[in-house]
Amino acid sequence: MGQKKLLRFSQIKELENVFEYPKEIAGTWHAVFSNNNPIVLELACGRGEYAVGLGKLFPEQNFIGVDVKGNRMYLGAKKALEFPLPNVKFLRTQIEMLPEYFLHEEVNEIWITFPDPQLRTSRAKKRLTHPRFLRLYQKVLAQNGFIHLKTDSPDLYHFTLKVANMYGLIIHESCDDVYAQSVVDDRLKIKTHYESLDIAGSNKIFYLRFSLPEVIADKDDELQELLKESEQREG
Repeated sequence: MGQKKLLRFSQIKELENVFEYPKEIAGTWHAVFSNNNPIVLELACGRGEYAVGLGKLFPEQNFIGVDVKGNRMYLGAKKALEFPLPNVKFLRTQIEMLPEYFLHEEVNEIWITFPDPQLRTSRAKKRLTHPRFLRLYQKVLAQNGFIHLKTDSPDLYHFTLKVANMYGLIIHESCDDVYAQSVVDDRLKIKTHYESLDIAGSNKIFYLRFSLPEVIADKDDELQELLKESEQREG
């Protein structure tokens, strides 16, 4: 591990707005923020650009960036303290552990910004809009709470639309070229480090805003078979 990473891992433990694998914090987030404002998560937050950007736009809401990579999170946490943004915190943990840190309906919205699209069909279950993860979000998200996906990956965008069709997700907004719109929502103007890299090479930004049905059916094997068939046709 590089010297800079080691230094950040050491320094992040001293930042008051970072919580690393905290114990018994579920149900106490409003006390952490000292208010009863809505709680919004940025999952796989990386450097936390979205948590910080949204925190600036909406001081009446609370934002928590969630990621396991503390060396990246350190950058966003430092910016939030320097601004300062008391409505922005960071939680270092695996996304799979969300239900350990939030009670049912404690979260009002979720943002998923430029996650790894996990392009191989064999890794589809690791995609953050796979039903396996949607069931986790359902355990902490308020009823009819929104989930936002912003990505440069057409594959992840179309995969999520497929999931929406199969599992009855409610699509509220769908856009296959955000910056081509005549009017762009201020929230979508926030740019992350990974957006600037354009790793997917699509030259487009895709966006979905959706909510979850009451029950997410168990069709995961069927979904996997459809993905395999599609991969075979294209391969």
